[in-house]
Amino acid sequence: MRSLDTHKENSWCPGCGDFGILNAVKSAVTNLVESGIPLADFCITSGIGCHGKIFDYLALSGIYGLHGRAIATATGLKLANPQLKVISFGGDGDSLGEGLEHTLFAAKRNVDLTLILHNNGNYGLTTGQFSPLSNLGYKGLSSPTGSIERPFSACGLLLEAGATFVARSYSANPKHLTEIISKAVLHKGFSFVEVLQPCVSYNNTYRLYNEKVKALESTPADIYEAMKLSKETENIYIGVFYETQAATFNELLLGESNPARDRKSSSERMAMGLL
Repeated sequence: MRSLDTHKENSWCPGCGDFGILNAVKSAVTNLVESGIPLADFCITSGIGCHGKIFDYLALSGIYGLHGRAIATATGLKLANPQLKVISFGGDGDSLGEGLEHTLFAAKRNVDLTLILHNNGNYGLTTGQFSPLSNLGYKGLSSPTGSIERPFSACGLLLEAGATFVARSYSANPKHLTEIISKAVLHKGFSFVEVLQPCVSYNNTYRLYNEKVKALESTPADIYEAMKLSKETENIYIGVFYETQAATFNELLLGESNPARDRKSSSERMAMGLL
């Protein structure tokens, strides 16, 4: 297959965890294409933030969206052409702040797409303001004496919202992250992957994660065990917390139809009085 690299100059800070996510996505897509999925079926969206720059560094079709609207555009792409493997990239601020309602409703509806959440615990692009996932006491540009807000539990939130695939990985573990992304893309339904992604400039968590990250030995038995393990703090678990099967939004809305495939020609629409 062709290279997924682009000619764009990479402007992430040296050491940023986003490099690990970029490389894992390239590896996962390459593996999935080699397994038989056409490269043309992959489509991506992103919001605004450090995470969003990944759009420029991947030679894949898609939509570079507005702040918090990556899931909205991803849902539109999937409904227009259910054959697509839609991967949406979001930051902890973009997807769980400005875009929170879109994220929760996509999970609730079980839209068949994958959300990869770059969790660096701050708004890195705008120099370190606290985000919905910043730890209590986080000191940044907007909270110099420490944030007084408790963070969301990202996986717990998406489990409660109805996501049918919920997982977590670590940007400094490329093999694990590649495997998780591959599983998420192959899952039929809303897949949520939280990626622990250190921000070397404003929230350098490499030491914390290197000490505390631990792989799950197996997928938890049920959603309650998944919720418990996803919120552990003594160990920060990575792996698949939950996976189940349910009808997807596009199946319930469209059945077997595919608007991109089944659209009528201009002459047919003219004969029907639609033009």
